[in-house]
Amino acid sequence: MIRENANSPKAIACLAMLTQLQNEFVNQLKLTTKSLNQELQFTAVEWLRDNGLHGGGLRYQVASAGLFNGASINVSQIHFQDQSKKAFISATALSSIIHPTHPLAPSIHIHISWTELRNGDGYWRIMADLNPALPDENTHALFVAQLKKSAGQYYQQATQLGNEYFYIPALNCHRGIQHFYLERFNPQEENAVNFAKNFGEGVISCYNKILLQILETCKKPTTEQMTSQLNYHTLYFYQVLTLDKGTTAGLLVHNQNDLGTLASLPSHINRDLLLSWLNKTAPPNDKLVERLLTVLPEEQKCFISNSVKTRIVQQIREHYQTCSQNSD
Repeated sequence: MIRENANSPKAIACLAMLTQLQNEFVNQLKLTTKSLNQELQFTAVEWLRDNGLHGGGLRYQVASAGLFNGASINVSQIHFQDQSKKAFISATALSSIIHPTHPLAPSIHIHISWTELRNGDGYWRIMADLNPALPDENTHALFVAQLKKSAGQYYQQATQLGNEYFYIPALNCHRGIQHFYLERFNPQEENAVNFAKNFGEGVISCYNKILLQILETCKKPTTEQMTSQLNYHTLYFYQVLTLDKGTTAGLLVHNQNDLGTLASLPSHINRDLLLSWLNKTAPPNDKLVERLLTVLPEEQKCFISNSVKTRIVQQIREHYQTCSQNSD
């Protein structure tokens, strides 16, 4: 439970809804793994913003072991009723990333958040993207069908925005094969809270069906498949740390949940491949990639441990501080 919750009725209701989605996702993943005769143990980790004065969060995470390369399902709520200069009074979010161990099983990223402004208005940010190392047409079709069912008239708009958000110019490709992104979403013609809830339930259920379907039938991965996954996870790492606005903002605004913010990173990446992208990266992000390379283990397949994540965060902050000073 998040301590010192916001006192806005909208924020309270949103937190309850997103916590319900969080629990549902955790329970469905446990049932999926149980169907595969394996047991999934989540660890609950609480973090506090300003010692709880301005909220905090609770995430359920799985370390790199068993069926998952890494998994994090976080719900957070921060609030600033006591700081009149801030334009918003609360931000409540569910943010999740699942990286399966088997290279045929796709990763999933889901983000649903509500930001309430001081004037009483507010908006939603809703994202879902499927990230396979080895794309499969049937899996892709199932995910698209679910997005169309859940999003209705907003599907085309969200797909276009998602394709733009997850495009990587330096590599001329996307992170993931299917993207959904609604920013500042608050339609007047329908209940946006119900839309967000139904969307989350639909995507969570669909992903668990995809996961079970693949893991029930897949064989031991080949060396080539494992290499493809490692390379794809490197692409994921590159996009998250150099282009993802949410991750960057989360690290620059405060330092009270660094490991939670970087829980989206896969457990291993191909350092040599990342190095090969350095000359393709436009300024000033090329300097950021240089910084990241200095803190990664000197191995082709390098482990992104918590200590490495801590050093990554330091390099990101120093990079943007330098950029800010150079722009003055």
